Amino acid sequence: MSALTKAKGFKKSRSGTYLTMATTAFGAFGAMKQIKKARTENDTLRLIDAVVTAAGIVTGLAVLYRELKRLGDDDVLLG
Repeated sequence: MSALTKAKGFKKSRSGTYLTMATTAFGAFGAMKQIKKARTENDTLRLIDAVVTAAGIVTGLAVLYRELKRLGDDDVLLG
């Protein structure tokens, strides 16, 4: 298996999924900051936007976690 093929399969690997989960979770900091700012400014529209963003992050992490469980032993990079 060539290095290019392994690189293309990285996103479907266990390591790639962990990396994607970490970057998605990092987005939660921005959403929390946005929620805090919206609450201090009493900006309902911005608060709704931040809550929807946070819900998308939680959903994305749940999907990635499910994918991580499905990967199991058939990891692309191991093999």
